[in-house]
Amino acid sequence: MEGGESSVTRVRLRDGESPEGLLRRFRKKVTQDGVLSTVKRNRFFVSKSEQKRIARRKAVRRERRRLWREERGRYR
Repeated sequence: MEGGESSVTRVRLRDGESPEGLLRRFRKKVTQDGVLSTVKRNRFFVSKSEQKRIARRKAVRRERRRLWREERGRYR
């Protein structure tokens, strides 16, 4: 659901399916569709410059973690 795209997550009750099973399938579909992560991400306005800053920090952290794992692997 990117760029103002809107959709409704639907799950229909199957023959002989319990309400618990229906709820389980619904939760799984919501997770797969990324509905909750989208809502969390868009909860507050974040400017473009702040988004870039966050992305840079994530990239640095990812690289440090990769190097740390690489170094750690040499001594095992």
